[in-house]
Amino acid sequence: MSIARIKKHDTVIAISGEYAGQTGKVKRVDLRKGVVFVEGLNLVKKAVRRSQIKPDGGFIEIEAPIRICKVMPYDPEAKKGVRIRRVRTGDTLERVSKATNKVLHG
Repeated sequence: MSIARIKKHDTVIAISGEYAGQTGKVKRVDLRKGVVFVEGLNLVKKAVRRSQIKPDGGFIEIEAPIRICKVMPYDPEAKKGVRIRRVRTGDTLERVSKATNKVLHG
């Protein structure tokens, strides 16, 4: 598997599927399965039992995983999904947008 171009706390845009064109912040990345969990995208309803935390039980909406190939890093300056490249500055590698040549921060 290649190096992941998407990390936790990145803002991403969905490029295909039901949520195409919508943006959200990455909550979790699972590289073994090749999926990401994005805040506000791919919501599914889950039945919850009664407990002390939720005494009535019922349904909650949670984020389901999205394949990592279906999202791109979002550049707010370009207002679109962008490809990235890695640039070494000193001892660190920084992810730079190919569209605007700006450093992407998570």
